[in-house]
Amino acid sequence: MVVLTILLFILVTLLFKLLYENLSCYLLTPLRIKKIMEMQGVRGPKPRFFTGNILDMASLVSKSTSQDMKTISHDIVGRLLPHFLLWTSQFGKRYIYWNGSEPRLCLTETELIKEFLSKYSTVSGKSWLQKQGSKNFIGEGVLMANGENWYHQRHIVAPAFIGDRLKSYAGHMVECTKEMLESLQKGLECGESEVEIGEYMTKLTADIISRTEFGTSYQKGKKIFHLLTLLQTRCAQASRHLCFPGSRFFPSKYNREIKSLKMEVEKLLMEIIQSRKDCVEIGRSNSYGNDLLGILLNEMKKKENSLNLQLVMDECKTFFFSGHETTALLLTWTVMLLASNPCWQQKVRDEVKRVCNAGIPSLDQLSKLTMVNYYQFFFI
Repeated sequence: MVVLTILLFILVTLLFKLLYENLSCYLLTPLRIKKIMEMQGVRGPKPRFFTGNILDMASLVSKSTSQDMKTISHDIVGRLLPHFLLWTSQFGKRYIYWNGSEPRLCLTETELIKEFLSKYSTVSGKSWLQKQGSKNFIGEGVLMANGENWYHQRHIVAPAFIGDRLKSYAGHMVECTKEMLESLQKGLECGESEVEIGEYMTKLTADIISRTEFGTSYQKGKKIFHLLTLLQTRCAQASRHLCFPGSRFFPSKYNREIKSLKMEVEKLLMEIIQSRKDCVEIGRSNSYGNDLLGILLNEMKKKENSLNLQLVMDECKTFFFSGHETTALLLTWTVMLLASNPCWQQKVRDEVKRVCNAGIPSLDQLSKLTMVNYYQFFFI
């Protein structure tokens, strides 16, 4: 009887604790933050319970993108982020909105942004909700690190992107670009009248990053990229179905697929890492390599370093997507602008032919392509 009473007491205590934590997370803390911000003159759109302003943002974006753009324009903020324009006009240059139970402070004043990034960079960073959404995708890589961890990880990966090392990647970039252009040419010769140029640019940047990140193991790198693409999609789909606390732990279809894809990605990464270690152990190589993976493994080998194997894999996954997606979009936008401005396209072509003697541009010749650089900054 005494044991039963103790168990009931523990159960009731745990239930009350769980109830209080959820009540605090979804109601009490948001109300407290909202009140503090209002006392400082910072207001924003009224949040809904549990979902915050997510549904409002989704509705505004759905409405703004329901029809195709009538003309090509650089001013696409109103189309892709209509809620920012609407709330800025309603609440000023400083306002607060809610992503579920988490507040987001929007700053549009340049000096205030500079002050925030310079003075509070070590205490600001990604929130719990943001980390949770990417946990199975890119893990604890530099993109999701905060404070001292961010500073430490950034310091480790920085050598992979210094000028001299980037120049050494030029050969990979040229080779991958030539393969992409040949593939595009073959498609046109087979009678294709239209191509999705964004897909070609995505494949190009993925190939380049596979070679620069994994060196001779780039074929496995390409497979990892494909799996990460699927994993990103599943994580995005799963995040839209998290309708109550703790649902991410339930064995749903999305959660099972996410777990399976994550295990497959990390299995391939471990195979690449083990092959590097084997080469060092048998004396075939005296280092793990000069690419990003090699730099991370060499850093992990140092006893004083806190880098672990899971973090190495997370950094590799992070740079796959943070590198390829942004570059692919930039290249696609550039090609679209050149295609829509044939007179400028011809001027750039003429300059490249003149400076490079109708050959492939070298690193030394890039600085001499003044018109290419001018239009690059003018357009982008």
